[in-house]
Amino acid sequence: MRLTSIMFAAVATAALVMPAQAWWGGVKGNDTGGIISWSPEIVPVYPQMAADHCARWNKVAVITSVHPWYGDFIGFQCRWPRGYDPRKHMWRLFN
Repeated sequence: MRLTSIMFAAVATAALVMPAQAWWGGVKGNDTGGIISWSPEIVPVYPQMAADHCARWNKVAVITSVHPWYGDFIGFQCRWPRGYDPRKHMWRLFN
């Protein structure tokens, strides 16, 4: 009984000491787009953050919405560049 109490106390203490797992910033998304958590510090760099995220899929970022208040997000889409032809791109990969 005493060992169980000690184990319970150790687990409870560890749970209370661990930091919260809240998502505090950065880019969250996939190959079709994503969101960036808004803050005043992010205003000068959010277009570059979106562009870097979309570049992983050889796409360009298009900002779709900016809600400038805490707790809201900057939305963006990842789109194919103008003039992109997937058939020509595939042939270049295999030649």
